[in-house]
Amino acid sequence: MFHNFSLNSISEVSHFFMYSTRRPRSKIEKGMLIVSTDIDVGNPKLGVVNKGKRDRNVNLRFSEYHIGKAEEISIPLFIRIFDDFGMPMTLAVRGQLTEVGGKVLDCLLDSRFKHDIGAHGYYHSMFTEISHDKAEEELHKISAGMSEYGLIPKTFIFPRNRVAHLDLLEKYKYICYRSRGGLFKDRMQIEKAGQLYNIHPSIYLDGSSNPLLLKKILDISIRARLPFHIWFHFWNFGHDEKSVAEAIRNLFVPFLQHAKEKKEKGLLTFETMLSASQKMWLTHAH
Repeated sequence: MFHNFSLNSISEVSHFFMYSTRRPRSKIEKGMLIVSTDIDVGNPKLGVVNKGKRDRNVNLRFSEYHIGKAEEISIPLFIRIFDDFGMPMTLAVRGQLTEVGGKVLDCLLDSRFKHDIGAHGYYHSMFTEISHDKAEEELHKISAGMSEYGLIPKTFIFPRNRVAHLDLLEKYKYICYRSRGGLFKDRMQIEKAGQLYNIHPSIYLDGSSNPLLLKKILDISIRARLPFHIWFHFWNFGHDEKSVAEAIRNLFVPFLQHAKEKKEKGLLTFETMLSASQKMWLTHAH
């Protein structure tokens, strides 16, 4: 599964050279490692509830049922390994998951580590394709649904990373969001956007990602004292327990071990999108 020649392999090499040569646009006290993830469905029951009508909102190849099932398998495994390394994550939950609940929500709420549980739309609709009123309706439903679980999301990750209606995020008291990335848009940067913080994505991971390259890019962020924000979907690493466990063992364990060593040397902090925003606010306030 790993280190195969792929578009993402080319992308990671390109990212390494880009970050090696690009002049930093902002500096912080020390390097930050930020990990954000999208929970696109969270429970195969949503595929049944929606009768397949929202499948293409989520994925062009797999149904909501299929993605939900894969996430039910993978998320507990990822939560366990990130908890073991003491690494908090931003986990953006699709609001409609609160209608059906299930083991994914239970896993997030029962984690022994404090993760940043944000929002990922309600129906996984692209915000660039829905009206202002429809976007507000989704945000209202997210607030109502997540409050039933004692959650008040402050981080928003747009479905398909299509950014729109930022005024509504401010109205609903969100603090930060992730902008759309890609090779020529990825940054090691956090910037103010109105009352919000845009936590730029730095690189996207999938099953072909190379832990050695990721370590080298993290080292660049440490030397330059910049935020390194990686993101992925839980279903990127296989749809059965064996494949996911292999991905965690081959990619995430060596990368997180390297990051933990840097953190223990005082060169790096582990942040969520929310905690990174709060640190930037404190910096700007002083």
